[in-house]
Amino acid sequence: MVAAFSLSGLFFFNVSNAQPVGDTTAEVKAKKEEHKLDPAKIILEHVADAHEFHFLTLNKKPVSIPLPVILYSPAKGWSVFMSSHFEHGEATYDGYRLLNEEYIEEAKLDESKFKPGKIFAADADGKIDPSVKVYDLSLGRNAVQMIISCILLILIMNSIAGKYKKGQGVKTAPTGFQNAVEPVITFVRDEVGKSNLGNKYEKYMPYLLTVFFFILINNLIGLIPGTANVTGNVAFTACLGILSFIVIMFSTGKHYWGHIVNPPVPLGVKFIMWPVEIMGIFTKPFALIVRLFANMISGHIIILSFILLIFIFGAMNTGLGWGTSPFFVILSVFIYLIEVLVAFIQAFIFANLTAVFISQAFEGGHEDDHGHGHHDESVVV
Repeated sequence: MVAAFSLSGLFFFNVSNAQPVGDTTAEVKAKKEEHKLDPAKIILEHVADAHEFHFLTLNKKPVSIPLPVILYSPAKGWSVFMSSHFEHGEATYDGYRLLNEEYIEEAKLDESKFKPGKIFAADADGKIDPSVKVYDLSLGRNAVQMIISCILLILIMNSIAGKYKKGQGVKTAPTGFQNAVEPVITFVRDEVGKSNLGNKYEKYMPYLLTVFFFILINNLIGLIPGTANVTGNVAFTACLGILSFIVIMFSTGKHYWGHIVNPPVPLGVKFIMWPVEIMGIFTKPFALIVRLFANMISGHIIILSFILLIFIFGAMNTGLGWGTSPFFVILSVFIYLIEVLVAFIQAFIFANLTAVFISQAFEGGHEDDHGHGHHDESVVV
């Protein structure tokens, strides 16, 4: 990076442009502010939910796939239509308006209360009316993509199961996509199920395999430009964490709760250990939630940051922008390839740690963790 910046500074020097004739200093400053790049807003818009799948913009016209808008207002009743009627926030439809950056700035709205992508009721002049209550039940891109992932998961697994029922892969060698998925299933069974749960692994394999492939499919789809980063949404990871928490709790026994109520420590230390043990019940699923969310959203933010650095340097100097662009493009591609690997790793870690926590639940304590050859959690993390 030092070498790249040094060469850029050497060969692409700054050029001072004279102020255009007829423009005052205030007008020039206003134009600069108007075209000022805001990386934070661009990144947040990318990782946030939306009412469309936006791929690119050609000649100032967005290329996108609109999604269904489902609204209910006590004053107006139900309204169902496609998000394309909003014209990306430039128009009102059926008495509603989708907020965008331009309208928020034009109407001088409080950005802490009125955020881009939100739908409000609008009056006859197209101005929003916050006093009208609107319940937004729309299918955003996160929800639609999650439905697509569920359909893909069902189709893929049913197709492979059908081949096994016909004897393909049992009496004969697996072929095609079945041959690619079978080693993954075997790996999850051996390295996640058997190694952590021992002879009880078959009971939990349906859940562990479903979680693994569901996260993996969402991770991989999220790497396609224009799609949503579903696993980078804390609501999504929270649902998965809560499901794992329920499975863990249903796997507990008397020994587990006895270890929490009466920890094997001196009496004076028990008062300290009680809140620690109770917190430990909830910190395990919380760790699953935060780990998956943070890892998946950070990769997208890093890639966007490298791409935006090209435009930031270009705003400083055109030559500097062109000179540094190959370097940042290479870095972005490199991080993108790493994200493909991370997609598999994070799915494995979520399933593996879930199995570890389940085994601790029915074994009853940390001192029993060696019973089935558990992985060292510090290594897994």
